[in-house]
Amino acid sequence: MTMRTRTLGTTGPLTSALGLGCMGMSALYGDADRAESVATIHAALEAGVTLLDTGDFYAMGHNEMLIGEALRTAPAALRERALTSVKFGALRDPEGNWSGYDGRPAAVKNFAAYSLQRLGVDHIDVYRIARLDPDVPIEETVGAIAELIEKGYVRHVGLSEVGAETIRRAAATAPVSDLQIEYSLISRGIEQDILPTTRELGIGVTAYGVLSRGLISGHFSRDRQLAANDFRAHSPRFQGENLQHNLNLVEALRKIAEQKGVSVAQIAIAWVLSRGDDIVPLVGARTRERLGESLGALDVTLEAADLAAIEEAVPADAAAGDRYPTAQMAHLDSER
Repeated sequence: MTMRTRTLGTTGPLTSALGLGCMGMSALYGDADRAESVATIHAALEAGVTLLDTGDFYAMGHNEMLIGEALRTAPAALRERALTSVKFGALRDPEGNWSGYDGRPAAVKNFAAYSLQRLGVDHIDVYRIARLDPDVPIEETVGAIAELIEKGYVRHVGLSEVGAETIRRAAATAPVSDLQIEYSLISRGIEQDILPTTRELGIGVTAYGVLSRGLISGHFSRDRQLAANDFRAHSPRFQGENLQHNLNLVEALRKIAEQKGVSVAQIAIAWVLSRGDDIVPLVGARTRERLGESLGALDVTLEAADLAAIEEAVPADAAAGDRYPTAQMAHLDSER
């Protein structure tokens, strides 16, 4: 495996070939094994993965505490190389329900104080509101992050799931290092306006959902039963005819993967890697086995003929179903 360097934006030395999305270790994809989760984070750091992504609302702080434990028990040299990317602002109640987003400056600083404590760090490397707060101008939210940077609690401003206009307004307020947004073979909406904007402004992209929550991993079976606490049980792309259509796309992709002697997941991740050195894929591995498979994508070279075959097998807009349920789609500034 060759760990190639990729850069998140031009405003800071944030480099990683792949990032590790840790959300599934705590929430939304069924039960996870804590010891295996910590071991997977350690394995990622040992392999050269430096970027660890989380949200303060993932299982109401559980995920940050999990990462804090992993960092605390990792060798000092690995711990010092780790970069933390934290999303904030999502409001939840004790039953786990969602109740909007809070981007007020006072709330930003409050969220940061708790994250620093749970993670056990003295600063957060990239800090971003998870979704745009429709009641608070993005300039105020980003301005509060900029104040945290001045005081040394944060290193870089990030954004998440926002559109081109919001990106421009944020960047006019303070230097923005990175936009986190869904991007995969079957989620290519950023290509029209958002990606050209980030490239014009020198803003990097961390791409989450590169395997579409396991849908295009090659491991999701047609008859799989999802637990009630699994996000995918309510996701349009995993329902009925949509699921069958989308898994047909996976089978077309599998033929290409088999010809190259790699897995479907590796082809899907390699495709995102091929989109540019300003894009860092986040892999949501919850086990060392899945992490190892994902890291193998770094050794997959896609030639022009491979890319053409992938495009034919899985054209843009080929997926059936929205990437989120209707109520959650309404909160995505990136979709407006």
